[in-house]
Amino acid sequence: MSHKNSPPPIVFIVLFLALFVGGYWFFFKREPASILPVTTISAGNSAFPIPSSVPSGTTVKIDGSTSMVTINQNLKKAFEKQFPGTNVVATANGSQNGITDLVAGKVDIAAVSRPLTTQEQSQGLVAIPVTTDAIALVVGKASPFNQGLTSAQVADIFQGKTNNWSAVGGNNSTIRVINRPAISGTHQAFQEIVLKGANFGTSPNITTLSRDATTPLLQALGTDGIGYATFAQIANQQTVRFLPIDGLTPNANGYPYQRQLFYVYKNPPNPGVKAFLGYTTSPQGQQAMILEN
Repeated sequence: MSHKNSPPPIVFIVLFLALFVGGYWFFFKREPASILPVTTISAGNSAFPIPSSVPSGTTVKIDGSTSMVTINQNLKKAFEKQFPGTNVVATANGSQNGITDLVAGKVDIAAVSRPLTTQEQSQGLVAIPVTTDAIALVVGKASPFNQGLTSAQVADIFQGKTNNWSAVGGNNSTIRVINRPAISGTHQAFQEIVLKGANFGTSPNITTLSRDATTPLLQALGTDGIGYATFAQIANQQTVRFLPIDGLTPNANGYPYQRQLFYVYKNPPNPGVKAFLGYTTSPQGQQAMILEN
């Protein structure tokens, strides 16, 4: 039988090299055909651009957490200075009242010192993290109790299990607990963070204020009371002292009672909300909120 002529070996070598080079180029050197654009997420939720200008006459209404009074006022001053003719109206009637007013369309932004519930999110509400905050345990400046507490001791005091200062190393006297009302975001955060979701106590030594306001709480402490407030509001107070918890002060890293503060808006946000939140989450806004302007 006769055999057909086979290609010379060099042909196979050339074909192999061609396939190798082509495959290398295809898999390693070619430009990607479809790369999705990277989206920058600002403040952990929605990206609001930093405003370059805001129309004169723009008004932004805020209501909510008493813990955010200083933040609101500092941002108000800075925003209005940066954008002349704008007006930020900030009140503080408690986190829950702020959310209620937001849903009702009475305000543009709710200042909230706790995360949104699933039900609130289902109403079109969106929370933008603003900053972190510490919840401080406070006693009156004249209180004879001058040491710290453990997390377990704090939980027992606010659940009514411990009601005498002698049980935590103090004098033999009743602990008067001054609690914030349930509409307070700080009340809700304290219950979640400090009490691990358990209820506050109802023993006779525990008084719950009817209004969420820090000044009346501090005034009610006297020499035997204990309460709690956002650290920013009491750090420079002359009439009260904050207590170390587990050996750490509220301004220390690792302090156990830290939480996130939020601005909440309702979708879709109006232009004023977009501008204010864009400014708030910008480096300039983050710096402005901690300054005493």
